Amino acid sequence: MPKPTDIRPIAAELYFLPIRTRMPLKFGPEITTEVTCARVRLTVADRMGNTAVGWGETPLSVQWVWPSSLSYAARHEVLKDFTVRLVDAWTTFAEFGHPIEVGHAFTSKQLPIVLTETHRTRQGQETMPWLAALVCSSAFDLALHDAFGKLHQTPTYEMYTSRFLSHDLSYYLEPAQDADVSFVGRYPDEFLANPAPKSLPAWHLVGGKDPISSEELTGAEPDDEYPVLLRDWVRRDGLKCLKVKLRGDDFRWDYDRLLAVGQLAIEEGVDWLSADFNCTVSDVAYVNAILDHLLNEQPRIYGMILYVEQPFPYDLEAHPIDVHSVSARKPLFMDESAHDWELIKLGRSLGWTGVALKTCKTQTGALLSLCWAKAHGMTLMVQDLTNPMLAQIPHVLLAAHAGTIMGVETNSMQFYPEASNLDRAIHPGLYTRHAGRIDLTTLHGPGFGDRLEEIDRPLPEPAAVARR
Repeated sequence: MPKPTDIRPIAAELYFLPIRTRMPLKFGPEITTEVTCARVRLTVADRMGNTAVGWGETPLSVQWVWPSSLSYAARHEVLKDFTVRLVDAWTTFAEFGHPIEVGHAFTSKQLPIVLTETHRTRQGQETMPWLAALVCSSAFDLALHDAFGKLHQTPTYEMYTSRFLSHDLSYYLEPAQDADVSFVGRYPDEFLANPAPKSLPAWHLVGGKDPISSEELTGAEPDDEYPVLLRDWVRRDGLKCLKVKLRGDDFRWDYDRLLAVGQLAIEEGVDWLSADFNCTVSDVAYVNAILDHLLNEQPRIYGMILYVEQPFPYDLEAHPIDVHSVSARKPLFMDESAHDWELIKLGRSLGWTGVALKTCKTQTGALLSLCWAKAHGMTLMVQDLTNPMLAQIPHVLLAAHAGTIMGVETNSMQFYPEASNLDRAIHPGLYTRHAGRIDLTTLHGPGFGDRLEEIDRPLPEPAAVARR
């Protein structure tokens, strides 16, 4: 049944905000030194013609969404061009409904059409992955959810209920055949933390290029007010959780890296570690060997590893690797593989036990994946895409409402802290970590509670504008 609260998009503006990193960030085999954030201003209308504006933002993280031998510049331009195409596609999309209903319909019906059209114009060239298409579209989807709350003067996370949704979760989700699960009569609010915590443990990213000790310094490090060495970060921010980026193709380096970070963590009172291989491993024996060596030689460090993240290629359908032996050792979380609940379903059958959610795969997709995973007893984490500025807000809200295994990864303050200076003035606890935590108490009001009108950020000329 249609609801009087239903909306549809009627106008959009797209802005590109370029950012440079203060320190290089290594993603698998590639190194990131810059990123473009796509910021979207989306206007929605209800059936009576009432309108409201919502905002969404996502870093177009080229190396993460599109690992390739193509140059960064070539991939970057394709992502930007695709995002420009989405301005018209979202504005002319005719579906009325709750943001989950509209967002799901757009992702399943319209986004593949835009992607196919893009491939057609690039005949003979490498095709852009579906993950990249989701990331480009996510800023619009986030803005849709934000606008819905602002139109109805209600926090967005209070609107994932039967009062506002025309369909229950069975309309979108199917349970695994081996699970005694039903989605009939169930709505997302059932799977969300209520009340959501107002502060969260913060995970710090130890990138592949980050120096651990002074012997690793090259002299090219930034001379600014922010730490460079890991120990200084831990002490300044009171960190308790460290995520370690690994290579996945160099056993000695990976093992020594975990050992070095683990020993420092013990010395500094850090509680938890995680290991992230960024899809670079092709054989479960590699991960098992690292974990077994740690268990035998460094049992305390082994015990500190809370989970292992995405060692294997993200295309599960092309690489259906049985990972039960890894998850028998440590919780094993899908990240790049978890595009949607159907791939999570496949991952669960292969032995994955947890899901790393990201708002950059769309708020709609993250919520549906959250519900499917929780219903099937899978553990959740919310991982960062080095979200600065506005992108940080729905990211941490998702973590607060998801009920994660341990807090949230948040690392934009490491790699481009100055980018969020204006936002930090209004939300200091979101962009600075204290006692190992971030603070969400400044988020309040309708939508995502971003209080964007108080953040005096000048925007460039829009890259694209469209109106119905």
